[in-house]
Amino acid sequence: MPGEAAALTASRSLFGHPAGIATLFFVEMWERASFYGMRALLVLFLVSTAGGFGLDDRTATAIYGLYNAGAYIVSLPGGWAADRLLGAQRAVLLGGGIIAVGHVLLGIAPSAPIFYLGLLVIVLGTGLLKPSVGVVVAALYPEGGARRDAGFTLYYMGVNLGAFLGPLICGALAQVYGWHAGFLAAAFGMSAGLAQFLVQRRRLGEAGRQPLPRERNASGAAAGRARRRSVQGLIAALALLAVVVVLVWTGLIAVPPVVLQALAVGGISAVAVLYFAYLLIGAGLDPIERRRVLVVTVLFIASVLFWSGYEQAGSSFNLFAERYTDLALRGRHVPAAWFQSLNPIFIITFAPMFSALWIWLGRRQLDPSAPLKFVFGLAGMALGLLIMVGAARLAVSGQKVSMAWLTITYLIHTFGELCLSPVGNSAVTKLVPQRFAGQALGLWFLSISLGNLLASRIAGEFVASDISGMPGAYLRIFWLGTVCAALLALLTPLVRRWMGGVR
Repeated sequence: MPGEAAALTASRSLFGHPAGIATLFFVEMWERASFYGMRALLVLFLVSTAGGFGLDDRTATAIYGLYNAGAYIVSLPGGWAADRLLGAQRAVLLGGGIIAVGHVLLGIAPSAPIFYLGLLVIVLGTGLLKPSVGVVVAALYPEGGARRDAGFTLYYMGVNLGAFLGPLICGALAQVYGWHAGFLAAAFGMSAGLAQFLVQRRRLGEAGRQPLPRERNASGAAAGRARRRSVQGLIAALALLAVVVVLVWTGLIAVPPVVLQALAVGGISAVAVLYFAYLLIGAGLDPIERRRVLVVTVLFIASVLFWSGYEQAGSSFNLFAERYTDLALRGRHVPAAWFQSLNPIFIITFAPMFSALWIWLGRRQLDPSAPLKFVFGLAGMALGLLIMVGAARLAVSGQKVSMAWLTITYLIHTFGELCLSPVGNSAVTKLVPQRFAGQALGLWFLSISLGNLLASRIAGEFVASDISGMPGAYLRIFWLGTVCAALLALLTPLVRRWMGGVR
């Protein structure tokens, strides 16, 4: 009956959105809380001589960079496995379970090998879950358009709410009850998100339940053979990974994290260069498409440079908060990890304002182009590092600096992120020919991975016993960002012509 149909429709909606969006909001909130909560503790734990591993800064930041980069890199095969083999919903369940196990390993680790295995497990689980939740969000809005955009806005609010809560909770527990309590809190967070997903999964209906078909016109036999080949390839890759883990675990292969970091930087750089060369030379693009790929190449380089400065947040900035910042507030000690909550709360506060600003400028034909927004992003990153130059000079003089220095730096970096980060994915999908869009988005994730690795290498150059070089190191990053922003600003008219009318 019409009345019953209307009632059923109402029960499946939430303020005009599919009810399943709340399920995904909370699973992503809890997953990000666990990810960022643990990440806020990682470098501090690795360098700590009070319950941690007592590593030098260079080794600790190398491990941190490899962990962050790995989470982005593994999302590429993880997304493929979700699309072709598991279906996004099952990938969320499996990935969340793997993440929870990884955090438990961190929380109970009796030795360094167990701890590092826990990091690897979290990376693998994140690679499955991270791309899959977004796929289910999109599937809830098959009509696309503004309603899907609004749905993704809610989803990203969950991301940032979790990123805000995680460091607060894990940092406080680690300070009061010890490091492992903080790591186990991250395990609880992921488990809570997984339990919520299981209870509310029915709200998602068929969205992301089944793997995507390889080809609509493929016969059943051909599809079956393709699926078997995919499964065999995945099993071979997992077997190879298992062999490498066993060899490292038993000590038959001993590769220092700093060497792995350098190899990863070289490997990712080589992949990016070869793929862009393929697109420009061997992909059969016409002149207009080739010029647009050149634009993506320029933006890729700018993205790497931005993240190499921005991602000092979890490495050198985190250590600066712990060692050189006055953390006393009204008679209480503020955990250094709490500074990691500043960026997400700033995003929640200012993202709507930036969105409204772009719309307001667009109505007046003044909306900045993608390369110009990248200029703003690089300039914001550079300005934040200039502020840290001042803070570092105070620290060199022997003073404990005010928390305001880091707070202002994080605020300015957030403004830079809001100018650059949302534009990147959108620009790639618009500029690259559609037949290469998926591959190009995967390559875009590599820019973030490479930026994370470079950030950790920069942070590793700081020497804890001699901080006299810190102001100069921050100043070099400032000048790098400033020069790159200036060059991109000068190139913007040419880059806009290469874009061929794409905004």
